[in-house]
Amino acid sequence: MLTSGLLATVPATLAWSPNVAIVMILCNIVAIAIGKLTIQQPHVGPELPSPNLFGGLSLGALLGTTSLGHILGAGVILGLSNIGAL
Repeated sequence: MLTSGLLATVPATLAWSPNVAIVMILCNIVAIAIGKLTIQQPHVGPELPSPNLFGGLSLGALLGTTSLGHILGAGVILGLSNIGAL
């Protein structure tokens, strides 16, 4: 009885498409830009093989910013699919 009520409250998720990928990539780029501007010491820690490709961030800073980008992307994708834009 409880599971049927719980399943009724779960929203339908969107299937993957190139539009979803573009939204996720853009959210990650925005998060890297936010991280580059706000992280106090973005160069501390192990370096990436091509640091200029990711704004000169270290590995830890890049992992943090892309984690934020995926959280933002999931919210944006769910919001856009909820209003019917995706």
